[in-house]
Amino acid sequence: MRRKGDLPEKVCATCGRPFAWRKKWAKVWDEVRYCSDACRRKRSKNLTNPVADRKLAR
Repeated sequence: MRRKGDLPEKVCATCGRPFAWRKKWAKVWDEVRYCSDACRRKRSKNLTNPVADRKLAR
């Protein structure tokens, strides 16, 4: 059995936090970009509505 510290890690594209490999991602590990569904949804909202992001930045 492997220890959690020995598993490969990536950095989330939305929040920037590191996250470790999970068994459910074994087949698609190269495609995984986000640490959670919440980060995935948050990122897709930002990409689809850039005008709203500019208004919030002011």
